[in-house]
Amino acid sequence: MDELRIRNARESDLDACFEVETACWPPEEAALEETIARRIRVFPQGFFVAEMDDRVVGMLNSCSTDRDDLGDEELKQLIGHNANGRNMVVFALGVLPAYRKRGVAAELMRRFITFAEGLQKRKVLLICKSDLVPYYERFGFVHSGLSRSTHGGAAWQQMALELGKRVR
Repeated sequence: MDELRIRNARESDLDACFEVETACWPPEEAALEETIARRIRVFPQGFFVAEMDDRVVGMLNSCSTDRDDLGDEELKQLIGHNANGRNMVVFALGVLPAYRKRGVAAELMRRFITFAEGLQKRKVLLICKSDLVPYYERFGFVHSGLSRSTHGGAAWQQMALELGKRVR
């Protein structure tokens, strides 16, 4: 097995990123291919891919905003994205099933947090399902309750990581 490499996404990664997206979320929750393409095109510096075995096996994509509430579905389409915004928002962190339990997602998240700190952002925000709250708490995220988001008909939990106050 090759070593893990993390890099920014390129437009040529679209098919591989869409494969990760559809492997990780049910159809009603997965981003559309054109949404992923927009995220790569508009904010490639906030879109990371993980490569192993000469293929993309995971991804983390995001935006930057001044918003604190993730209940607005328009944000997923980058409406409200502001490269100079005070917060980073993680849209998706996913790894192909065959590559899970190898630290791929954790390395993507660590790289992303370092990236956000380097931009001097105030917080990293995300929404997740209830069962993933403990996973994100390991990175220092704090659960702030049920999100207003009803994306895909699911209940989502909002989490926040305050940068600059993290214990490393």
